[in-house]
Amino acid sequence: MPTHGRGRCRTGLDFPVRSYARYRGPLVRAVLHLKYRPNDCLAAVMGEWLASVARREGWHPTLIVAVPLAPERRRRRGYNQAALIAAHLAASLDLPSTEAALTRIRETRSQVGLDGAARQQNVAGAFQADARILRDSTVCLVDDLCTTGATLMACGRACVEADACAVYGLTVGRAG
Repeated sequence: MPTHGRGRCRTGLDFPVRSYARYRGPLVRAVLHLKYRPNDCLAAVMGEWLASVARREGWHPTLIVAVPLAPERRRRRGYNQAALIAAHLAASLDLPSTEAALTRIRETRSQVGLDGAARQQNVAGAFQADARILRDSTVCLVDDLCTTGATLMACGRACVEADACAVYGLTVGRAG
């Protein structure tokens, strides 16, 4: 049964993160489909789901930012699924979306199969945010899946270091 915005990642995140639904059943297939095959219609549906969560939570971000893929993964896939979802979320909320605000500055191994501590170590210092873009903004980070929250936490820290005044996180699915 979907959590419809009530799900939380089970970590020490210092900013709110909500997920549309638990990562199981048909949602697993949908997220994996979008991860490996670009599908603008599916990304649009997921963007609307996240918009409904943001509205229900009463969040008022000023900028939508997708969690970036590692450059090599982006090159191999040809797109970032989180950016596709983020673009539709931004359109639904009538907000700007950018991929330039947050960069993955080093390659990391896939998080699949890593425990929480290993995931945090894997992504620690892997992201850099652009203060020229993020200064004084309220950022809504977007990703497809929250497992332990390590990636979102690392991205959120980079945004705060770049003088974002607040950070929220939205994901389509939540593991656990």
